[in-house]
Amino acid sequence: MSSRNDCRPQALTKPALEEKAVIELVDRVFGLKVSWIRPLPSYDDQNFHICVSRNEDGAEGAAECVLKITNSEDSQEPDLIEVQTQAMMFLHAEGFPSATPYLTKDGNTMFLEAGDTGPGSKKYMVRLLTYLPGTPVAKIATNPQILYEIGKLAARLDKALAEKFHHPSVKTLHRGQFIWNLANVPLLHQYIYALGQTKYCEVVEKVIQQFEEKVMPKLSSFRACINHGDLNDHNILVDSASASLEDPQYRVSGILDFSDMSYGYYVFEVAIAIMYLMIESSDPLGVGGHVLAGFESILPLTPEERGALFLLVSGRFSQSLVIAAHTALHYPENKEYLMITARTGWKHLMKMFEVGQAAVEQRWFQIAGAYGDH
Repeated sequence: MSSRNDCRPQALTKPALEEKAVIELVDRVFGLKVSWIRPLPSYDDQNFHICVSRNEDGAEGAAECVLKITNSEDSQEPDLIEVQTQAMMFLHAEGFPSATPYLTKDGNTMFLEAGDTGPGSKKYMVRLLTYLPGTPVAKIATNPQILYEIGKLAARLDKALAEKFHHPSVKTLHRGQFIWNLANVPLLHQYIYALGQTKYCEVVEKVIQQFEEKVMPKLSSFRACINHGDLNDHNILVDSASASLEDPQYRVSGILDFSDMSYGYYVFEVAIAIMYLMIESSDPLGVGGHVLAGFESILPLTPEERGALFLLVSGRFSQSLVIAAHTALHYPENKEYLMITARTGWKHLMKMFEVGQAAVEQRWFQIAGAYGDH
């Protein structure tokens, strides 16, 4: 779901293939017949939910899947896309609910398609992925049980990638100035003008200043790993694990969108999850305690990492809100999609600073500590 770093012209990078061309592409590249096709929302890529089969009448092996057509800018980094795809396959093999790619007729996981839209010659990386069933977390009323499970999942995922995932091109995940890496909160300086002279601008400037003073000097003491980087409430799917309406229990049924993967730190992943799970919560300031408890059941944070958590959550709020405002300013036609997080995100960020770091952390750590007492 996350709006991407788009200081580049969207019209020049986003694919715009017609459905008829997509149906032909799936047949030509993957040898599969499309029985129905539906567009899926995306900012700078183009995604379709489709049903495919091996023959025209759909009698043989009908299956739902997702066709991902990557924007022309990111398509110039095939090694990075390959690593992301291989990471999904690795996690699936490790028992995580991640998608896997269909192979092309040539036995490859992806295909470079020439597009004929827009000026110049554009090429787009195409992948066909298995469809993951479930309901986005954004559409359920979250409870402590699922928040704990997501925290636990985030830790397990990063731990598996750090300890077991190997690939010749894994170095491409060192993404330097990638705007969505939490270490790059200071890069928001160049986009903050999009907020105008408002109270929102003031709080983001405060976040950036405190981040530079209190978090950046401590990065070297954090434990490094590979981050999924975007465990937001639209990228985590769940299904019901119980029939109880009074006390519903959920399990994670899908992890989507690995396009923000990069080298980072364990504490980044839990901070990102906390921030996005606050968005639709009826008790946003309590979310962090339950997610942290789940995460620490696998990977207890160090005192330095715990001490940075408030500013890391605030930093991710700032990244999401500032970049969305910047992008919506340039591409107002996509404003409704881009501003999903902003509807409540500003309220939560302002509330965090109104309550104060000490009180918010005390709430998180008390809730997390109660799990250990059980």
